[in-house]
Amino acid sequence: MDKKRIAVVILNWNGADMMRRFLPSVVEGSRGEAEVVVADNGSTDDSCRVVAEEFPEVRLLRLPENYGFAEGYNRALAEVDAEVYVLLNSDVEVERGWLVPLLAYLDAHPEVAAVQPKLLSHAEPGRFEYAGAAGGFIDRYGYPYCRGRLMAEVEADEGQYDDPVPVFWATGAALMVRAADWRAAGGLDGRFFAHQEEIDFCWRLGARGRGVACVPQSRVWHVGGASLEQGNPRKTFLNFRNNLVMLYKNLPERRLRPVMRLRFWLDYLAAFRFLLAGDFANAAAVRRARREFGRMRPGLRDDRERNLRLAVTDRPAGLADFSLLAAYYLKGKKRFSQL
Repeated sequence: MDKKRIAVVILNWNGADMMRRFLPSVVEGSRGEAEVVVADNGSTDDSCRVVAEEFPEVRLLRLPENYGFAEGYNRALAEVDAEVYVLLNSDVEVERGWLVPLLAYLDAHPEVAAVQPKLLSHAEPGRFEYAGAAGGFIDRYGYPYCRGRLMAEVEADEGQYDDPVPVFWATGAALMVRAADWRAAGGLDGRFFAHQEEIDFCWRLGARGRGVACVPQSRVWHVGGASLEQGNPRKTFLNFRNNLVMLYKNLPERRLRPVMRLRFWLDYLAAFRFLLAGDFANAAAVRRARREFGRMRPGLRDDRERNLRLAVTDRPAGLADFSLLAAYYLKGKKRFSQL
C-alpha cells in the first residue's frame, strides 16, 4: 500500500493532553499505510510543541487562528496532497490496520465517495458512540440518527450491525473520503463552524449520485464531547441552527415548505421543554438559533440553487420517510432495528 495514498488529518485546538493520549495509537495503527498530519487550529496551549518534539514523524500544519471544525478542515486539506483523506477527531483511539477495510471497500466500490468505521465508546468499549455508531441516517424532518443510536439511546455492540451498508451520512469523527469527491462537493461548509457539517457534506455527495457507507470491520473508539459537552447551550445553538441551514440548502422544492413549517413548531416545542425543565439557557439557545438561521437564509440561496441544480436524485440512500420523533416518543422505538 502506497504510504502517500492516504493522509490521516487530525484537527487540533488546545488539545495537548489529547495529543499525548491518542496520537500514539494513530501513529502506530496507521504505520506504513498513511501519512499522519496534525492541523493545529490556532491553539494557545503547547499543542504544537508537543507534536513537534514528541511526534517528529507526524507532519504539523499550523493554522493562524481557530477556524472551527468545518473551515479548519477545509484549510488544512487544501495543503495536503493525497488520494484519500481521513478526517479524524483528536479524541479517537484506533487499532492496527484500521485503515485497511475502509480503503478496500472504496477500492471495491468506485461509486462510493466516503466511508466510516464502526464508532465505539472509549469509556464503554462494548457500546456504540453517540456521534456516529455504525452509520448515520436522517428522518424526513432532518433529525439524524444512527445504527446503534436513536436520540439519546445508545445500544451495546453485539455484532448486530456488522454488515457494511450504504448510509446517509458518515461521522466526521472518523471519515475517509476520496480527495476528488471532497473537492467536487466543495468540502465542508465553513459557516457551520462545528456540528452537522459532515451530514450536510454527505447530503451533497448522495444527492449528486456518490455513495456513503459504514464499514464496521474497521473499529475506532471515540471519547466524544471533547470540545462541547451534551447540554452545553453553545452546542444546542449550533445543532439547531446548522440543522436548519442544512435543510434549507438541500431539501427539494416540493418538501422545503412543509418541512420548515413543521420544524418551526417542533423547534419551539423543544425550547418549551427546556423551559419546563428550568433550563433557560438552552431554551434561549434554540430561539437564538432560529433567529440566526433567518439572518443567514438570504445568503444561502446560491448554495441551495447550486445543490438542486447538481442533484441527480432527491432521495439519497438513508433518507427516511418517517418521523424519528414519532417513532421514538409515540411508538416507543428505542433501537435502530425496531424502525
